[in-house]
Amino acid sequence: MSQDTSYYQRHIFFCLNQRDNGEDSCAQHRAQAAFDRCKSQAKALGLSGAGKVRVNKAGCLDRCAGGPIAVVYPEAVWYSYVDEHDIDEIVQSHLRDGVVVQRLLTPPDVGR
Repeated sequence: MSQDTSYYQRHIFFCLNQRDNGEDSCAQHRAQAAFDRCKSQAKALGLSGAGKVRVNKAGCLDRCAGGPIAVVYPEAVWYSYVDEHDIDEIVQSHLRDGVVVQRLLTPPDVGR
């Protein structure tokens, strides 16, 4: 689908999965706080809405070993982040300016 026909220019999904069996999961690494931060920063910068950026919650994205995880489409860029500064950099660099944040990329071989 071309950018002209896509409802959003970019779409970021945050894994918020919580595992009850004791396995590590994104929810244990402040994923909800990161989602909230991303959503508020996108809104503050005027990036939210049709034709712009959508910030969404997701269940397990099955890349737990790199968690917490977020993925940006349509570029299919996977990020592993640590804190609110990482989230701010993703918002400002990738979501606003279209520049991938290389230092936060999830290694391609990291799965569950």
